[in-house]
Amino acid sequence: MNILTSKLLEVVLAVLPITIIVAILHFILVPLDTMLMIRFMVGAVFIVVGLSVFLLGVDIGITPIGKQMGKVVAKSNKLWIVIVAGLFLGFIISIAEPDLHILAGQVETVTDGSVPKLLLVVVVSLGIAALLALGLVRIVHNIPLFKLLTILYLIVLAVAIFTSPQFLAISFDASGATTGALTVPFILALSIGISMMKKDSKASEKDSFGMLAIVSVGAILTVMLMSIITNQDELSGGLAGNQEVSDGILAPFLYESIHITQEVLLALAPIVLIFLIFQKISFKLSKASFRKIITGLFFTFIGLILFLVGVNAGFMDLGTELGFSIASLDNKAYIVSIGFILGLVTILAEPAVYVLTTQIEDVTSGYVKRKEVLFTLAIGVGIAIGLSMLRILIPELQLWHYLLPGYLIALGLTYVVPKLFVGIAFDSGGVASGPMTATFILAFTHGAADAIQGADVIVDGFGMIAMVALTPLITLQILGLVFKWKSRKGGIPNHESR
Repeated sequence: MNILTSKLLEVVLAVLPITIIVAILHFILVPLDTMLMIRFMVGAVFIVVGLSVFLLGVDIGITPIGKQMGKVVAKSNKLWIVIVAGLFLGFIISIAEPDLHILAGQVETVTDGSVPKLLLVVVVSLGIAALLALGLVRIVHNIPLFKLLTILYLIVLAVAIFTSPQFLAISFDASGATTGALTVPFILALSIGISMMKKDSKASEKDSFGMLAIVSVGAILTVMLMSIITNQDELSGGLAGNQEVSDGILAPFLYESIHITQEVLLALAPIVLIFLIFQKISFKLSKASFRKIITGLFFTFIGLILFLVGVNAGFMDLGTELGFSIASLDNKAYIVSIGFILGLVTILAEPAVYVLTTQIEDVTSGYVKRKEVLFTLAIGVGIAIGLSMLRILIPELQLWHYLLPGYLIALGLTYVVPKLFVGIAFDSGGVASGPMTATFILAFTHGAADAIQGADVIVDGFGMIAMVALTPLITLQILGLVFKWKSRKGGIPNHESR
């Protein structure tokens, strides 16, 4: 109970800022529909309780399973087993990721069904599976992360030349959305489990991070290749509100809870099945450890349902109206500055961010403090949302104008920052774009794009998650340079090697 109470307090402090900001905007700048505001407040309660229970479940359920799986794969010492394990685990974890289903559903809605939800989910999952296998091979064979990322992103840049602007935005958004509340803790624990089997402690520390960065590239590449193979250059569509559940306070929560329960059940079922099979074959955990993990999985299940219901039923519609209302104001500086502030505080409520920042502090034995990573991450995401709003206001400003120089800078930094921070930065990019970003901020962006004359809801509405996934790569590597400078001053042990 003490652990749950501490997590509850932490989550309240994380969700409170965004709730206060929305309330201030409602009373001072853009009065919003009263029903939407009440649902927003109810949603905030769901999010606080759900996120607290979810994080407790991850600690005692998902993370131990991932670590045990990593150890089993590493012990096999056979390349083909590592590859097959990566392909299998990557596909079933990704295809069950709630964030990916949220984004795929929004893409299907906004494109009027031109990009079916199931197709996008399967294509992205195939990319994640292939790149997870590659990531596991990298750890086993000590392939430097910065070299592998350079090759992968050069391939992405080459394929991007032949991809339409609309699919370019969706491709990069898919990479951010797929590393969500369920995928992040499992993949992080998996890579840590394999890294722990290494005798070299420094190599193990660095190899604990970077896996999320690698698998994210898989989503980008497969969606871009899908657009090229299917020859889908132009997409049409727009915003369509879900009017069937727009009335009443509790109706949307009941409506969302039904299909979200089904999705979370589908998401966790493969993990539970894998755990039970490997417990029988390989893990051989004690009865107490077994019961603890099962309890953790139950908490994860309940927490994820409450969190996603709160976000979808309480935050989505309000996010769209808020974006539309602010973008409709005469002073367009409001949409950019408020976008920055929302980005700054929304990241604090992302469940996967807590998992990663805690993991960073644990693996580095306090060398890298979670508060430092969280602050740097918040700055990066704030800049990303602000720049996304600017892109909506200026039609000539295209997504690749940000992504090309952004990734070139990020890749350039990998050659000069401590290698530990390369993995941390690239993992943080994927983690930053979780369910809060994929729902509330994406809805806010779509609302803003719908309000601005000359803006396209598909081209300008999407791409925001891509920006959220990019800016932390730069800001956290800059943090790494600060650590490097301090280490040369003699204040911090130098973790640079390889």
